Amino acid sequence: MSTINLEVKGMTCGHCVMSVEEELSEINGVESVAVELASGDQEPSRVTVTTSADVTDDALGDAIAEAGFELVSVSR
Repeated sequence: MSTINLEVKGMTCGHCVMSVEEELSEINGVESVAVELASGDQEPSRVTVTTSADVTDDALGDAIAEAGFELVSVSR
C-alpha cells in the first residue's frame, strides 16, 4: 500500500468532494480516497489516495479533470 497526497483547486462543497472521490475511486489500484475540503475558494483542497498498485500522475490528473477540477500538485 502506498499513499499519494494531492492538492486540488476549485472544490467548494460536499458535492465537489463526492465527484472527486467517485472519479478517483474508479482508477484501478485505488483503495481509498479522503478529502479535506479547504475553507477558502482560492485554497487548494487536500486529497489523500491510498493505492495497492502503481497509479500514474496522469491517471490522477485525468480523474480530477473529469470531475471538473484542477490538480495542482502530487506528492508521494
